[in-house]
Amino acid sequence: MTTEPLSAVQGTAAPAGVRAAVRDVPAYPFTPLDAPIKLDQNENPYDFPAELKAEALRRMTERPWNRYPDLHADELRRRIAAFEHWDDQGVVVTPGSNVLIKLLTELAGIGQTVVTVSPTFSVYTLEAQLLGAHLVQVPLNPDFSLPVQALKAELARHEPGVLYITQPHAPTGFVDAAAAVRELTEAAGDWVVVIDEAYHQYSHTDHRDLVREGGNRLSLRTFSKAWGLAGLRVGYALASPALAGQLQKLVPAFNVSLLAQAALEVALENPGYMRGRVQEGVQERERLLAALRGHPTLEALPSQANFFLLRSPDAEGTYRHLLAHGIVVRRQDRLPGLSGCLRVAVGTPAENDALLAALAERP
Repeated sequence: MTTEPLSAVQGTAAPAGVRAAVRDVPAYPFTPLDAPIKLDQNENPYDFPAELKAEALRRMTERPWNRYPDLHADELRRRIAAFEHWDDQGVVVTPGSNVLIKLLTELAGIGQTVVTVSPTFSVYTLEAQLLGAHLVQVPLNPDFSLPVQALKAELARHEPGVLYITQPHAPTGFVDAAAAVRELTEAAGDWVVVIDEAYHQYSHTDHRDLVREGGNRLSLRTFSKAWGLAGLRVGYALASPALAGQLQKLVPAFNVSLLAQAALEVALENPGYMRGRVQEGVQERERLLAALRGHPTLEALPSQANFFLLRSPDAEGTYRHLLAHGIVVRRQDRLPGLSGCLRVAVGTPAENDALLAALAERP
């Protein structure tokens, strides 16, 4: 007896009862490709140090795996709070900051408005559409800076919801003046203002003081980038205890495994490895940007993150040229304002040398 896959029997149409907002939104736009040099997801190119990984594994084996972890990653929250000099009641931890974006949309976006820029991190818009929020996107200025006045006009036009401000911005790597971020945050009033600082270590920016002043403000941070722990999937928010308490209601219980918590405890006890790698990443970013300035056809755009945009007169051709050399990057040329652009993560010095050599062959 042979059986067909369920999808072949039932087809690919959405089952009855699925909300229209879910049916009408495409899935997260990423197709993984296997390549020796992976520069497509803005990851830290280095694994967790071997000696720290060994210590994390030792702690994991000593803990009972048959027991649930902390209800709300409580010990990890305390350790993050100590590292960030924050009230532990104002820390919310989830499996990746993507989950926090979903929960923030549930918190203040459903039946209300989500305001962001265009282009932007796709998860902001994806979650707004999936959850039926009214989505407003304002085009970035030509230099990729925040359109402060246009955003303020949209905030005034709509009832409060969620406002996303990303510093450094993704996917451009642009950093706005602190005064512009403050002006927009103060104009938001009762809106929940999310300052996404996933890449802040690479830009040496920090908006904790702005969040600490109070109101409906929070900072999103992650262990996936500078800390090199994307495989553990842990992100966190820093907010006032009042706002964090409301957000925590939406976080499922026991949502961070004791295995991830053990590894993150070790990381937080040894932040020097992260700082050293950030320093190298910044130096490598600047080396790449400088080396590409004289290219006859390609333009490397300035960035303050661990990635940069590479503009090409033939984005698809350049993408395939790099892939033929074993290097995968991320196409961004279909996004508004990013015609011809590829997004390139900063790799190890050897990976970056290979990138430069491949691009030198590209006319």
